[in-house]
Amino acid sequence: MESVKCLKCASSSIRKLPAVSNQSHSVIITPRCVPSLDPEFRPASLAMRAFREQARRASNPQTVRMALEQTDGSVSHFVTEIFSEAANQFEANYQHIERIVKFLLWSRGGWRIYFDGPAQLAAKLTAHYSDDDTGRFDSEIVCEKMFDRRIEIINTRDIPAERALAKPLGRHLGGCRIGFDLGGSDRKTSAVIDGKVVFSEETEWNPYFQTDPQYHFDGMMDSLKKAAAHLPRVEAIGGSAAGIYVNNRVKVASLFRGVPSDVFQKRVRDMFLDIQKLWNVPFEVVNDGEVTALAASMSLGVNSVLGISLGTSTAGGWVNADGNITSWINELAFVPVDYNPSAPRDEWSGDYGCGVQYFSQQCVARLLAPAGIEAPADMSFPEKLKLVQSLMKQGDERARNIYQTIGVYLGYGIAHFANFYDLRHVLILGRVTSGEGGDIILNGAKEVLKLEFPELAAQIAFHIPDEKDKRHGQAIAAASLPDIG
Repeated sequence: MESVKCLKCASSSIRKLPAVSNQSHSVIITPRCVPSLDPEFRPASLAMRAFREQARRASNPQTVRMALEQTDGSVSHFVTEIFSEAANQFEANYQHIERIVKFLLWSRGGWRIYFDGPAQLAAKLTAHYSDDDTGRFDSEIVCEKMFDRRIEIINTRDIPAERALAKPLGRHLGGCRIGFDLGGSDRKTSAVIDGKVVFSEETEWNPYFQTDPQYHFDGMMDSLKKAAAHLPRVEAIGGSAAGIYVNNRVKVASLFRGVPSDVFQKRVRDMFLDIQKLWNVPFEVVNDGEVTALAASMSLGVNSVLGISLGTSTAGGWVNADGNITSWINELAFVPVDYNPSAPRDEWSGDYGCGVQYFSQQCVARLLAPAGIEAPADMSFPEKLKLVQSLMKQGDERARNIYQTIGVYLGYGIAHFANFYDLRHVLILGRVTSGEGGDIILNGAKEVLKLEFPELAAQIAFHIPDEKDKRHGQAIAAASLPDIG
C-alpha cells in the first residue's frame, strides 16, 4: 500500500480508500489520513464508529450496559450497541466489547464490572481475565494492585446507579504551602504563598532502580525542607508523582520499581502518610497527570480538560465539567488505540495497539527505523528523542516524518478518547512535543479531526502550556491540593 504523508491532511494529499474490511470477524478501518511511517495503522476510533453503525443498521441491535465499581463505592457507566445474537457475529461482538472493557479498566479503573449483555460474552470476558496473559496483566495491575480486589464480572440486568465521587481537590491558594512533583529524572519543589511561587528548585535524582526506599524518603524530605526554609510557616503540602495513589497510599508507582515487593509493602505503601505525620499539616499526593490537567484548568479558566503528556511513557489526567479531579485513573499508556492485531505490542503488558507505543518517547524510538534513521541499539529513549530533535533543527525530512506520523496518531487517538471522556479541552505536553516537532504533531492532530471528525474539531480546543505554566503552573496546582480549612 502506498503511504500518504499527512502533515496537513490537505485534500490533494488524501487518497480515498475503501472504508471497511472484515478481518478475523472484527471491523478494521483504513484511515483516510495514513501515517507516512505506519501504513498499517488502523485507528480504534474509526473501528468503533463503524462497528456501531453496522450494528445499528442490522436488524434488532442489542444494547449492552456496563458499570465499573471501585472500592470506595463509586460507579461509572458505559453503554454501547452490538449485533443481535441472531446475527451470528459473536466474535465481532466480543472483540468490540473486550477492547472497550480494557479501555474502561485503564481509564476509569475498578474491580467489579456489571455487565448487562449476553451471558456468553460475559463468560468469555471472565475467561480472558483469568486465562489470557494480557487479561491477567490488566486484572492484576488494575484490580488487585490498585483496588485490592480480584476482578469480578457480574452478568446482570440490575446495574447499580452511577455514583461519581469527584475529589474536590485543588484551587486552595491561601496560606503558606509547599508543592512538589516527583519525576523519574528530577524532583521539583516550590514554596507558594497565597498562590505565588516564592521559591522553586529542581533536583536531579535516580529513583527508578533504587532498591532501598530510604533513598526516596531522604530525597523528598530534603526538597521539602529546602522549600520550607523560604516560608514563614508550612500550612499545607501537596504533590504529584507518576503512579496511582489512593488516600495518599502508594498503589502502583514507577518511582519505586526497583524496590522488592515485600519491602514495598512495609516501607513504601504508607511512605507519604509517614511524611505527613512528620510535618503534621494537611497533605495530598495524586497522579502527576491529574495535577497537570488541574493546572491547565486553573490557568485557562476552563473545565472538561484531558491532559496528555508524551514523555518517557504516556501520562493522562482529567478534570471534569465541574472542575474536579475524579477517581478515574487515566492510565492512557495502556488503553488500546490501534485495532490492527499486528500493531506494536506494549513490552510490559504484551497487548497490541496500546497508547504508550503511539504517544511517547518509545514511539519516537520505534519510528526511527521506518524513517531511515540509524541509532545504536543501546541508546536510551531520551537520547533517541534528542537525536530526532537535532535532525529536526537541521531540516531533516526523516525527523519531520516522525512528527507527522505521531500527529496522525494523536488526531485519531483523541477522537477515540472522546468516546469515553466528555472532551472540551485537550492539553498536550511532554518532551516529545518540544520545539517545532510539537507544532507538527498538534497541527496534524487538528487536521485529522477536521477531516474525519468535524463535529469533534468544532467541539475540542487544543492547548500547549507556555513556559510560565511549565515552570510554575504545576507547582501552584500541586500546592493547592490540600484544603487548610
